Parts: sequence; structure tokens; C-alpha cells
Amino acid sequence: MLVAFSVAPSGSSDLSRENPEGSVHDAVAAAVAVVRESGLPNHTDSMFTTIEGEWDEVMAVVKHATEAVGRYGSRVSLVLKADIRPGRTGELTGKLDRLEAALAEQEQFEGHS
Repeated sequence: MLVAFSVAPSGSSDLSRENPEGSVHDAVAAAVAVVRESGLPNHTDSMFTTIEGEWDEVMAVVKHATEAVGRYGSRVSLVLKADIRPGRTGELTGKLDRLEAALAEQEQFEGHS
């Protein structure tokens, strides 16, 4: 399965008071560190971190990442989207490979019409 998630603190904590401009980069860094330490295939972009693995292992990583962010605020917001496709692996990059191939095919078709 693939799980894309975004987690951010809200409310105040001792750590958030050290960051008066309200940036959440330290909290997000703590979450991404948990993901990377998990050893699961992952990708982080400006909006989400996506991880790939079996249900229990992926959800355990999301839980630990959420707990890491919890140190930065009295509340945590979690947005999660999952693509559950049993028996498939390598989809973190496989889906993109198929998309790029489809785009190349469309460009080739449009160039010959």
C-alpha cells in the first residue's frame, strides 16, 4: 500500500514558543526523520510524505511520525490518503513510470496527427 500523509502541530508547547513566526519545519523534520529511519520506501515533497509497505508497518510509521510532531504543539493535524492494492510493490515509483510512459505516448500520437 501507499500512504501519503501530512502532519503538523497546532496549539502551543515549549518548542513552539521558541519559534514565534509559526513555521512548522522543525516538527515536519521530526516526522520525516521517523519515516526515513523506518527503512520503508518513501518520498517527501512540499506537501506530503508518501511511504510504501504493508498495512501494519506503514500505519506504525504514521503513528510514530505523528507522535514526533506532537512534541511541537498541544494538538496535531493529520491528513492521510491511502492507495491499498494488495500484492503490489514498487508502486512508489511504478505509478510515476506508467504516467510518464502514457504522457510520452500521447505526445508521440499528437505529433503524428
